[in-house]
Amino acid sequence: MTVTENEAPAQAPAARIGRARRTLLGAPGDPQWARPALWAVLALAAVLHGWALGRNGYANSYYSAAVLSGTQSWKAFFFGALDAGSYITVDKPPLALWVMGISARIFGFGTWSVLLPQAVAGVAAVGVTHSAVRRALPGTPGHAAALLAALVLTLTPITVAINRDNNPDTVLVLLLVLAAWCCQEAIRTGRTRTLVLSAVFVGLAFNTKMLQAYLVLPAFALVYLAMAPGTVVRRLGRLLAAGAALVVSSAWWMVVVDLWPAADRPYVGGSTDNSVWDLVVGYNGLGRVLGQNYAGGGGGGFGGGAGFGGESGAGRLFNDVMAGQISWLLPFAAVALVAGLALTTRPSLRQTRVALLLWGGWLAVHYLVFSFSSGTFHPYYSTAMAPAVAALTGLGGVLTWYAHRTWRRWVWVLPTALAVTGAWAFTVLRRTPDFVPWLAWAVAGATVVAVTALLVSGLVSGLFARRLAAVAVVAALLAGLAGPTAYALTPLGSAVNGTNPTAGPQTGGFGGMRGGFPSGERPEGFSGRGGFRGGFPGGPGGGMSEQMVAYLRKNMGGATWLAAVGSAQSASSVILSTGLPVMAMGGFTGSDPAMTVERLQALVASGELRYVIPGGGRGGPDGGGSEVTAWVSANCAAVAPTEYGGSTEDGQSLYRCGD
Repeated sequence: MTVTENEAPAQAPAARIGRARRTLLGAPGDPQWARPALWAVLALAAVLHGWALGRNGYANSYYSAAVLSGTQSWKAFFFGALDAGSYITVDKPPLALWVMGISARIFGFGTWSVLLPQAVAGVAAVGVTHSAVRRALPGTPGHAAALLAALVLTLTPITVAINRDNNPDTVLVLLLVLAAWCCQEAIRTGRTRTLVLSAVFVGLAFNTKMLQAYLVLPAFALVYLAMAPGTVVRRLGRLLAAGAALVVSSAWWMVVVDLWPAADRPYVGGSTDNSVWDLVVGYNGLGRVLGQNYAGGGGGGFGGGAGFGGESGAGRLFNDVMAGQISWLLPFAAVALVAGLALTTRPSLRQTRVALLLWGGWLAVHYLVFSFSSGTFHPYYSTAMAPAVAALTGLGGVLTWYAHRTWRRWVWVLPTALAVTGAWAFTVLRRTPDFVPWLAWAVAGATVVAVTALLVSGLVSGLFARRLAAVAVVAALLAGLAGPTAYALTPLGSAVNGTNPTAGPQTGGFGGMRGGFPSGERPEGFSGRGGFRGGFPGGPGGGMSEQMVAYLRKNMGGATWLAAVGSAQSASSVILSTGLPVMAMGGFTGSDPAMTVERLQALVASGELRYVIPGGGRGGPDGGGSEVTAWVSANCAAVAPTEYGGSTEDGQSLYRCGD
């Protein structure tokens, strides 16, 4: 039979309608509830990530200033420079800045153009995680596991907080989830190109947050080597091809920057020798794990990271700072992993076992590194664990549920996991008894109902057992998700803390940080909600008064930079308020050796720089007593505060250099 000319056009609309129907309602063999439920979860994620996003302003001004500068200069865009004059880069690779920068170039720089791509990336990560989990478990159980995984990821408190911010972790998580999806598919199909694509996604993640991206590699490589089809030799060959792709996709930007003549590009912020390699190995590598005071670590940082995520150790992720951010379902995920591996020994569940090993390895490596790292550790780093927790909860939860309903010897496993989860949620909620005070007791009640219903339903049969099972499912979801949901909703009610976004009740600490400092300790120089003395992070204008900024704009002349200041924390807010380049001589903290007397002399002689505000960093070359500060004091004219309407109590010393 042939298709006539009249029939062909008629079939095209029908095909389009069919595709649209499958998109909205799912494939013909899918459960009727599966696709609408997924859309509901994605809509929930979009609301959590995008609600009142406009109130977040510039979020982390450090990265927002770099995005603005990238819209003004393609050179600053490529290098990820803080300022449009391209004096120094931010202390991360630029891929996340590129995503936000392209949005800002298209729609104009502003809160929505910068933060909306982050929210979209967060929603996309939920969808990709759902797809990966669904492919790992066949039939209706796979749809149920995928939906549960998507819901858990959506309601992870720290993930909601960071997806409303402009730190690079949101893009990092999306790229790593895409890499996991491809690796899982490469093991299922044996296709080399899918494994190579997985490696490319990890390489892109490296260009988002450097070595943190590589924490997934041990799990990916070992599971592929053990579980992929083909001989060991063929598997090793494919891994070598993927390794080559990983090297190229990771190193290309680093190689370009390090080969670029140093005089014609920005200084690499965070490095000790103006190279990306040093930044990778030092400040963003061993410095994070071993502490910033190790030889060559550069950059500084608070001792042990205690000012942000608590002291290192096996219990770090369960302490008062971290518990409410990521730990709610960690016990359940651990039980689910062990139980799931025991339940997937049959060949028909091989791909489910692959997924459990993949996500379990992801979680184990992140737990070890995050728990025992001695360097600076922010709570929001833990968002990288959320997809693994979600996937294990979905897969293990559904597997143990079916085992509970099928085999009498498994009747205790799921109730035990839920009891531990509910008890831990109760503990976390009671640490802040003034935060939704009734919720802890509601969680305890739901846990008792879920555990009791499960135990009884596993011992009886018939309609009564099915009704008890339904009650158990509802109570278990309430017990496991009520706490994280309450925490996840808190970022919607206030502007994000750009430098240290967290969720849950606000208890004081760094910049008003939710969670506070462990043992009541604060980093040296901390002065309460306003930040740090000496301009880190500084107040409005980075410690520069409006009068001083107005004076600098009026007298800038033909200079490239409005002024040179000690640190990026001081420079970024002025860049955002004026749209003009401001030089951060010492980088993020003021401790980068980016400025020398010779370079400063050349900048002044060329007329590119007229005004300098030394100091404001933390012991860097711009600090008091340094050669740069000494040269400025000896060779530049101090500007009296009365010239710009300031006060001698401002704590800022402005110098005019050159003619």
